[in-house]
Amino acid sequence: MVEMKTAIGLMSGTSMDGIDVALVRTDGEAVVERGGFLSVPYEPAFRDRLKQALEDAKGIKQRDERPGDLSRMERDLTLRHAEAVGLFLQQEKLRREDIDFIGFHGQTVLHRPDEALTVQLGDGALLAAETGIDVVYDMRANDMVHGGQGAPLVPVYHQALAHQIPMDQWPVCFVNIGGISNLTFLDRDGTIIGFDSGPGNTLIDQWVEAHAGIPYDDGGRIASEGGVIMALAERYLDNPFFTASKRRSLDRNDFRPPEGHEAELSDGARTLAYVSAAAILKSAGHLPRSPKTYVICGGGRLNRTIMDDLVNLAGEKGATVLTAEQAGFDGDAMEAEAWAYLAVRSARGLPLTFPRTTGVREPVSGGVLSAAPQQP
Repeated sequence: MVEMKTAIGLMSGTSMDGIDVALVRTDGEAVVERGGFLSVPYEPAFRDRLKQALEDAKGIKQRDERPGDLSRMERDLTLRHAEAVGLFLQQEKLRREDIDFIGFHGQTVLHRPDEALTVQLGDGALLAAETGIDVVYDMRANDMVHGGQGAPLVPVYHQALAHQIPMDQWPVCFVNIGGISNLTFLDRDGTIIGFDSGPGNTLIDQWVEAHAGIPYDDGGRIASEGGVIMALAERYLDNPFFTASKRRSLDRNDFRPPEGHEAELSDGARTLAYVSAAAILKSAGHLPRSPKTYVICGGGRLNRTIMDDLVNLAGEKGATVLTAEQAGFDGDAMEAEAWAYLAVRSARGLPLTFPRTTGVREPVSGGVLSAAPQQP
């Protein structure tokens, strides 16, 4: 019998709002025991630095380059992750000796899959030294070396969770609505397909921050007061991304928010919420079968306007839409949990990515293990 391992997953996503910390006990295969969760928000000044890091990163040509403030940013970001681990251990009344691995995502500042270039800020060796726990990080790069897009990595975790969903509700499609949305299609014959499905919250966040000075549309309230500008929505949905024969992963700059003159605040938010929902269904058209059940994870599931549109659009195709919580999961914790699960898979040398999730030539493992310094 394979030994169970205890891992902490750390996720700082494209929305750049903070660090999610989650605990998983797993064999790295079908057995998953989910533990506690903590979200540690970034202060506004640090978010501003992260936004500047995205600009600084545009000049990167080699993965190890750190132009501008990126070296200092990488150190500061890593130290914040170490603090988040400390807070989580206190919350859960755990010692570092109780944890086998930390799965460290870092902060993506550049993702150019067509150039086989992806950069996540995060110093795995520094995190291991600060926490005293072995760290698995840089889990996307090996996929790209073998011809993959470097994303999405979460599908294999969705596959482990899906065993809890009754078989008469399959095929199942997990959808994570973060800054970018991605989906995982799972069928009873073992099929696993994953790809980015379109803009998630990023456009809405950028729109309301520019026009209302707030970081996001809490609960979709601004959108609920507006109407869909269908010509604007269709402009997004006519993007070649949705019709290309090859699925590819997205960078947050692949879609840009509307110009200020194209909509007033609430109509713009309402239109972009509709785009987020419609993009998922449009991308699902590339799947071999129509899903019976959509399980919605990530921050976008809290936007009631997006969810109402999803329920209506999926309902037209005879599908049911559930939040992660309605399906028995934690939609806030799932990506961080996935990074904990992936760390255990990586340490065991098991595949993280597959031809039909990232386009990699064959199933491959990945990640770099940075061992914690031995205690005197």
